[in-house]
Amino acid sequence: MLSGGRSSEHEVSLRSGAAVARGLREAGHEPLEVTIGRDGRWSAPGGSVDLTPGAGLLDADAAFPALHGAFGEDGSIQGLLEQLDIPYVGSDVLASAVCMDKLTLKRLFAARGVPQVEFTAVEGSEWWGRCEEMGLPLWAKPSRMGSSVGITRVEKLDELDAAVELALRHDPRVIVEASAAGREVECSVLGNAEPEASLPGEIVANASWYDFEAKYTEGGMELRVPAPIGEATVARVRELAVAVFELAGCTGLARCDFFVEPDGAVLVNEINTMPGFTDTSVYAKLFEATGIRYPELCDRLVQLAVERHRQARSYEF
Repeated sequence: MLSGGRSSEHEVSLRSGAAVARGLREAGHEPLEVTIGRDGRWSAPGGSVDLTPGAGLLDADAAFPALHGAFGEDGSIQGLLEQLDIPYVGSDVLASAVCMDKLTLKRLFAARGVPQVEFTAVEGSEWWGRCEEMGLPLWAKPSRMGSSVGITRVEKLDELDAAVELALRHDPRVIVEASAAGREVECSVLGNAEPEASLPGEIVANASWYDFEAKYTEGGMELRVPAPIGEATVARVRELAVAVFELAGCTGLARCDFFVEPDGAVLVNEINTMPGFTDTSVYAKLFEATGIRYPELCDRLVQLAVERHRQARSYEF
């Protein structure tokens, strides 16, 4: 079990990792808890981690990278685990990288006609005019960050440059999105070849918007499960969650985020390939409401990792 990491989501990852370790123990596994420091050093109870053949980590049945954001959710740790030939929970290198980069993912959605809010990349000379066309409010975001880090809600156009500058401190790739008037709804997905979607839940932030504090401060948000959006819309959200999961090439798990507009239209916002994973996080709570308890969820994810690794090794490289 891997947690920590070099990203700004280090502390959140530690909480996810501790919960995953408990869940795996309850499911009958013997997790080796590996912490990746902010400096990139790997450690485990008893000292540093040995990545040479025959060492404890390489003898593991599977790795559970409960890592969020850069260097954990973006394909980099997945690439290392591929090199070490260790089965791992979650999406592969390509799907992880695509879903981490909001611009790439939204361009993929656009190419396949997936309903979403309007957006533009901050590049070239035309992006400002595109922002004027999209109307206010706008959202300026780093393209490859999670947990709402570096995001600004732009109420006036004269605030846009400062918002983009803030996003650029976190990522040289910046995206500006139009705002959606609808409810924020999230849906968890589990599986490989035949993914299943949880009941969706509505996020009600006890703040002006669902920022880092609202996500990770007790009482910062309320999760309503199932989302009070009507049976037909619930079915549409679950259908779209599986569809975009497969479109992006995801495996194992993901949390898909949506906006449900006042007229009932469902817009896809993003896909998180390794969402927060404490037993009270949205991903787990949605599946608990669907009938899968946290220890069973952790166990199934390990089984899916081993299954995918076995299938991948049936091909010659």
